[in-house]
Formats: sequence, C-alpha cells, structure tokens
Amino acid sequence: MRAVILSDNISHCGLEAEWGLSIYIEYQGHKVLLDTGAGPLFAANADALGVDLAQVEFGVLSHAHYDHADGMGEFFRRNRRAPFYLREDCGEDCYDEEEPGRYKYIGIQRGLLKKYRDRIVFLSHRFSPLPGVTLLPHTASDLMAKGVQAHMFRQTQCCMVPDDFGHEQSLIFETDKGLVVFNSCCHAGADLVVTEAAEAFPGKPLYAIIGGFHLYDTPENEVRAFAKRLRDTGVRQIITGHCTGDVGFSILKEELGDLVWQTEVGLTLDL
Repeated sequence: MRAVILSDNISHCGLEAEWGLSIYIEYQGHKVLLDTGAGPLFAANADALGVDLAQVEFGVLSHAHYDHADGMGEFFRRNRRAPFYLREDCGEDCYDEEEPGRYKYIGIQRGLLKKYRDRIVFLSHRFSPLPGVTLLPHTASDLMAKGVQAHMFRQTQCCMVPDDFGHEQSLIFETDKGLVVFNSCCHAGADLVVTEAAEAFPGKPLYAIIGGFHLYDTPENEVRAFAKRLRDTGVRQIITGHCTGDVGFSILKEELGDLVWQTEVGLTLDL
C-alpha cells in the first residue's frame, strides 16, 4: 500500500503547509482519503502531487475538528460519488478551553454536515468498507479516566462537558507486514489506539501507527513515559507529525530512534 501526505504542518518539495492533516491512501487497487485538512489546501497539494481526488472511492473523517474536516466541501465538489464515513457522535459542537470559562470553537465548519448530508454516512459500530479495511471506534472503557485531553469540551443543550472522543475513529489496513493503523490525532493516546487495534485483531502483528499524537503541549516527562508505553506495544514503525509538535517529535526521536519518522506535506510512504 501507498500513502501520500496532502496536508500537514511541515512543508516539503515547495508544497504549502497548514495546521491540518489529510492523507491519500492506495490499497490493493482502491483509493481512500483520510481527512481533508483545514480547507481547500489539501486539494491544491493533491493536484501538485498528481493525486486525482475524483478517483477516491470513499473518505474517512478521523474526528470532528476543523483542521481535519473543513476541506470536505472542496472534496465533495471534486468528487461527486464517494461517501464520507463519520462516527455517529460527530457534531458541530467541539470547543477548546483556552482559559477557565473561555472557550474557542474548534469543530466542523457550521452547516457542513447538513449541506452534505446526502454524502455523509454516520457509523455506530466497527465497519469494514472493503476487505482488509476497518474503521474502528474507541473500544476502551472510560476514556476520560485515561487522560483524554482535559482542555477539550463539547457543547450540550445545558452546558459544556468534557470531550470523551466518541467521535474519533481509527482507519486500519491489514497488510502482509501486519496492521497499519491511521489515527489522525490520537487524543486518547497513540499507545491506547495501537492496543485497541491489537485487541480488535487478535494474533495479527502490529506494523505501523501513522498520525498526530497531540503532544505539542505535553510536559517532557509525560512524553518520555508515553514513548516507553508506545514501544511496549511492539509496533514497528511510528510515523507522526501534525499535533505531535516539534518538541514532542524530538523527544520521541531521542527515546525511540529509528522507529520514528516525521510526516510532512508531499511525503510518500510505501507500507
């Protein structure tokens, strides 16, 4: 399989970067899109890289944040047939608490879910859109107790409540080398994401985890402890960027060495 980074924080080969993530994937003759970045930039980069978005068979939204979802309108304009798979818990209701009691909206562009409702498929369970491909929701119980991002909230009719990331999902491919797991921000922890994948596919080896790890504001000691937990999962390739952050990536590189690789716009991965 092959994956091409269309949107990320770091530029490569003269392509533009942004705070966002989008990955084009080819698997056994099928074409898949994971996320659409923060706007139409991912599509411009796709053009520059020779990726034809009109040929994508389906899209996947990793979770309900603007920097992964807000290019969906551009995708639907370029591709008139492909469905986009979201967790049923996805809504336009995600916020970041910048300081106590002060919230910033970070959710899907308002009105987008209604405008494109005929192209969006909401999933309530584990789902396989193709043989060897699985969309896996979080299966661990009580994610909040496991340290999910404490500053992130969702708006309900009555109040703001901590986000338990029921709207987040992993995109998993079965390959000859083992499981390749994409999870764009791993808000619940990449080590937990990999563990969930292993439990969902007992006996299958873990080959790679690809995505952001949301470490950009995490204290150094916690990043080092996380690196040990991730190593202990046995995953053989760790390919990360976006919300991992420069400092977080540097610490992971110190701790995990050649296991870790940096994502950047234009990077092509042969997996």
